[in-house]
Amino acid sequence: MWIEAYEKLTNSEKEEFKRLANILLSKTFIVRDYYDSKEEMMKISPEYRFIERNFELFLDYLSYSGWDLRKDNQYGVISIENVYEYNRLKLDRFTTFILYTIRLIYEEEREHISLRNEVITTTGQIIHKMINLNLIKKKASDHDISDSLRLLSSHNLIQKISGPWENADTKILILPSVLFVVSNEKIGRIYELVESDKNIQDEDSLHNETVSEIIRGEGEET
Repeated sequence: MWIEAYEKLTNSEKEEFKRLANILLSKTFIVRDYYDSKEEMMKISPEYRFIERNFELFLDYLSYSGWDLRKDNQYGVISIENVYEYNRLKLDRFTTFILYTIRLIYEEEREHISLRNEVITTTGQIIHKMINLNLIKKKASDHDISDSLRLLSSHNLIQKISGPWENADTKILILPSVLFVVSNEKIGRIYELVESDKNIQDEDSLHNETVSEIIRGEGEET
């Protein structure tokens, strides 16, 4: 049982276990590789390594509460999912479109990546691509842009490298966790809506098909 493995930890390790269990529940994703702004380089997350070393302990502990813990070694992503499909965060339409767009950017750019998983873009490039895809007609307000990007960052889907979120030249690291939050099926459904222009002409269909996109781990229960 998990309690036996937990008791074998040192006091400091027990505190770290409790802290990271709560982080998993609030952020959904823990990513192995992150950008260290002080050293200006990619580094390996000590939080990811701790969970990786104690994976069976976290797995057993969380399973008692109805959570499934997963680890993808290729992309370096640890995530949780509620087996009862509770605790899901509903996104508004604009945030859903940003999530869709950064997923597309990641898919396009990773074709040029050989040994590394990270993709860097900018706020301006994200908004420009959204306009080109007819997801939006014009640039949204700075407030909406900032709120949406900050929300995605809070779930470890993106990481700001420098500058305010709303600035066009702000560099944003798209984390590989974005591959796991939007399924290929949902990507295809949103693409079909974009192609048929329903994102502009059919508000009810748009609401049903895109606002239902979710990030697992926090927020309103459904």
